[in-house]
Amino acid sequence: MNDLVRQHTALDDSDLEWLHLLVSEWQLLSDLSFADLVLWIPTRDGTRYVSVAQMRPNTGPTSYQNDMVGHMVPRGRRPMLDAALDEGRIVREGDPEWREEVPVRVESIPVRRDGRVLGVIARNTNLLTVRTPSRLELTYLQSASDLAQMIAGGAFPFPGQQVDMDASPRAGDGMVRLDADGVVQYASPNALSAFHRLGLAADLVGHHLGETAAQLAPSRAPVDEGLAKLASGWAPREFEVEANGGVIQLRVIPLKPKGSHIGSLVLLRDVTELRRRERELITKDATIREIHHRVKNNLQTVAALLRLQARRIGSPEGREALEEAVRRVGSIAIVHETLSQNLDERVEFDEIADRVLAMVAEISPGRVTTRRTGRFGILDAEVATPLSMVLTELLQNALEHGFGPGEQGTVEVTAVRGGTRADARLLISVQDDGRGLPADFDPHRAGNLGLQIVRTLVEGELGGRFDMVPASERGTRVVLDLPVRPGKP
Repeated sequence: MNDLVRQHTALDDSDLEWLHLLVSEWQLLSDLSFADLVLWIPTRDGTRYVSVAQMRPNTGPTSYQNDMVGHMVPRGRRPMLDAALDEGRIVREGDPEWREEVPVRVESIPVRRDGRVLGVIARNTNLLTVRTPSRLELTYLQSASDLAQMIAGGAFPFPGQQVDMDASPRAGDGMVRLDADGVVQYASPNALSAFHRLGLAADLVGHHLGETAAQLAPSRAPVDEGLAKLASGWAPREFEVEANGGVIQLRVIPLKPKGSHIGSLVLLRDVTELRRRERELITKDATIREIHHRVKNNLQTVAALLRLQARRIGSPEGREALEEAVRRVGSIAIVHETLSQNLDERVEFDEIADRVLAMVAEISPGRVTTRRTGRFGILDAEVATPLSMVLTELLQNALEHGFGPGEQGTVEVTAVRGGTRADARLLISVQDDGRGLPADFDPHRAGNLGLQIVRTLVEGELGGRFDMVPASERGTRVVLDLPVRPGKP
């Protein structure tokens, strides 16, 4: 719609925003009318109309089998569009049109904003299945007529009331029609069933909706602005009522077809099961975060015990082995600590990488500088945990074997995300400017425990590739090529 409006019409961005607000709401008008809607906007030179949006009803057969968006119509070909645009009124005159042997009633509704008519909605009703309307259908049609009058008068949609139509109740979910005092004139069967689930034993018709909802809701449950006032229909609002183990979601639409408040349309939906599942998910998420938190605490306890044991060992080799184990346990604890703070099993790995760098740098304080360039990005926990261990081993190996006692240097970790969406990859390099590799060194056969851990995790668990080569000038460069998700070749 943005492209069509900007390319063919003279409307500005504020007008376009109004059209977006209208289109976000007009599924309701289509369903209440049992009709297709097509939004026509006059072109910049005023000689044609361009259709910029289309909506089909969920409550009846469509009048258009083809997509109408982008079609151009010369001015004069459809007199009802011209009359609605020029006179600023709803036009219903004329006989039904025949489209592929189907009679279609056509109406034109001007779209007004701040006293100007921006375009025209063509409302097209398929008359092939017309029959004597029920009370429900009559209420739908009357409510549609009121909304059309409000659109023509610039009173609908409501500014600042952007509605998520995927989450809001629809006409078919349940509908209540109120009079100007908030008393129920009509309640659809679905609406009545929803209130019965809250504990209502009587009919809704003839009762004040706000007072009825307030009586059903527990008195201890706070409701902003007062439940009775919210459900009386004087302002556009969305809210929920919970009682007797049930939850219904309500959306109130005040009706002011001629400028004065004549009543309200209340759409409602039983969301009891939806809210129950959401609570279960929240509980599950909280449990998972608590598990990660406890695992982190247990790992820190293990690291502390290993650290104490290392202090009591007289052998330098034994003490060094335990200190390496402490760092390995610590790298896993960092991942679990990060996961304990998230709502899902995905982490921002850059923070983890920086903390691993700081932890491993404690091996040679003041001698070797560590730094990171590039971004790892967000990774699944299944990738983050082994990758943190791999990074710990590579950094530890570079600091211990790349530099002698008292030597200064730099270890740099670089991360680059690349590949396609179907084969996204993470390219990592760990490069130092130390003494370099021995002449006969083979990283794929080396018996070093740290490199064995790296090979096992990279090739086995992460499904990636690992190599260790001399750096271009001095030192050693380790290269990792990993799929973003585990298990991909």
